[in-house]
Amino acid sequence: QVQLVESGGGLAQAGGSLRLSCAASGSISGLLPRAWYRQVPGKERELVADINGDGTTYYGDFVKGRFFISRGVVGKTVILQMNSLEPADTAVYYCYASELGTPNEYWGQGTQVTVSS
Repeated sequence: QVQLVESGGGLAQAGGSLRLSCAASGSISGLLPRAWYRQVPGKERELVADINGDGTTYYGDFVKGRFFISRGVVGKTVILQMNSLEPADTAVYYCYASELGTPNEYWGQGTQVTVSS
């Protein structure tokens, strides 16, 4: 069974920083935690950042150089460093993982990020 455990969400002031971490576990050898999405009530989930198997990264247009996605040193982890946070960044952030060679997708439970002005 696959588990994606997210941590690091919480409350930040505008201009501040938060670091989200997602640790993947499970018996699937091709499991690749690779992206963060976010969602606010009434809106579709949107891609924040993605890092593929060779390290190529992609960011949503709204990121504008403020966030950085990377892989953790230990285990199957993906990290999102968020700087210069804005109230518009308030959302539930979800970790996403794919399984190499298959169409299977996995999602974390989500972690709340709230940015106050």
